[in-house]
Amino acid sequence: MSEPLEGRVALVAGATRGAGRGIAVELGAAGATVYVTGRTTPARRSEYDRPETVQETADLVTEAGGTGIAVPTDHLEPQQVKALVDRIADEQDRLDVLVNNIWGGETLFEWDVPVWEHDLDKGLRLLRLAVETHAITSHHALPLLLRHPGGLVVEVTDGTADYNRDTYRNSFFYDLAKSSVLRMGFSLGHELGPRGTTAVALTPGWLRSEMMLDHFGVREDNWRDALDRVPHFAISETPRYVGRAVAALAADPDVARFNGTSLSSGGLAREYGFTDLDGSRPDAWRYLVEVQDAGRPADVTGYR
Repeated sequence: MSEPLEGRVALVAGATRGAGRGIAVELGAAGATVYVTGRTTPARRSEYDRPETVQETADLVTEAGGTGIAVPTDHLEPQQVKALVDRIADEQDRLDVLVNNIWGGETLFEWDVPVWEHDLDKGLRLLRLAVETHAITSHHALPLLLRHPGGLVVEVTDGTADYNRDTYRNSFFYDLAKSSVLRMGFSLGHELGPRGTTAVALTPGWLRSEMMLDHFGVREDNWRDALDRVPHFAISETPRYVGRAVAALAADPDVARFNGTSLSSGGLAREYGFTDLDGSRPDAWRYLVEVQDAGRPADVTGYR
């Protein structure tokens, strides 16, 4: 039997690790050809100075059943992004799914530091990496996506529109960056919807990314060891969970009903019936409001 995304072409911009890697792998598992981009290669690391590479992500896509193609790209450089899209056009003559997941700001924001005390260079660099990259990528990639009706654009952020509207997110610069990406999903929906293409903003929950696991000194196979120190980490999810959310959206012939909206991995798991790798369905954003932010003891009963 053919996979639901067989014959479809995706670009996951910012796929070296974390949510981007999880999304790329799940698109591959659904049969897609997936172009994966990032700045870290075996020969050169990004400012994160981490070992994961974009080539590794492409290999994982292929191992999952798709076709992974690594194209090292700095999405702050318009000519590099144009060359990437020109290559996809030359090799595939189509683009069906664009995932704007570029971030790179994890080491640049300072928790609960007001804007007048925050390092200005780091804050502005964060905004360039989190916002400008998405705009550059959309500018160059959307004409190719629009060649065929039914395309999908996913703007990956942190937090739903409802949660971020009412909650201060870490710092002025972080809050502005994540809210801007939410607005991109809305704005692109307005511009793309009448042209037969769907755009959404999508957030994972508390992500067990490579960086998060390292921060807590655990691995994926023993992540629960961190709960003694961070009990609410019990609601966390793997990057593959949000990947399954994107794959489900891309395979949905009625995906246009979500155009311009803010979505979450947990909410889409209820909609489509997929689970995380352990068979659970964590609903992090409902949990954060009703348990963590409400000051209740950690208890994921009914939330995963």
